[in-house]
Amino acid sequence: MIFIANLAMSHDDLDLFKEMMADVKPIQNDTSELKKAFHSTDTHAAKRQAAMSLDKDDPDYLSVDHAPMKKPDDIVEFKRDGVQEGVYRKLRLGKYPIQAKLDLHRKTLEEARSEVVKFLKQCIHLDIRTVIIVHGKGEKSNPPALMKSYVSHWLEQIKDVQCAHSAQRHHGGSGAVYVLLRKSAEKKSENRERHQKRMG
Repeated sequence: MIFIANLAMSHDDLDLFKEMMADVKPIQNDTSELKKAFHSTDTHAAKRQAAMSLDKDDPDYLSVDHAPMKKPDDIVEFKRDGVQEGVYRKLRLGKYPIQAKLDLHRKTLEEARSEVVKFLKQCIHLDIRTVIIVHGKGEKSNPPALMKSYVSHWLEQIKDVQCAHSAQRHHGGSGAVYVLLRKSAEKKSENRERHQKRMG
């Protein structure tokens, strides 16, 4: 409630106003709670940023509560900055040999999230770089394309995923997605050593 004082009020009115306002305390301009709220948000954002690597054990950052919804026939397409256009095109056209496959049919969202994290961790550990995840089109799910929408959203959040694109028809079309993973640290180190030997 907002009180507005009439500057032309009579003496009696002023006394009445003071009496009414006697137990009202002025608002303190204290920003400590505000700072705390901002600090909490910053910490949460930092935690979420750190959690984007599959090296972290906590998959909570992959939400099962919200994802931008897609349609059953929508194409999933995502490329991280720095990925060469030629590499992305080759993935999109299904030109890379598929080294591993994950099928999420008949899984709940929670099960799918756990499976995706476990699968991608194993692939990176084994230096498997090109995989396919079969999520289905979800034409009969409620809402439609539920699993597809969440898988697409999760892949964009995982920084170990370089790029992703809906599969070619012979690999499942818009019911599956190709995923290109980053090179493992060990493989990068091996490549560096091999390159140095060639140069030396």
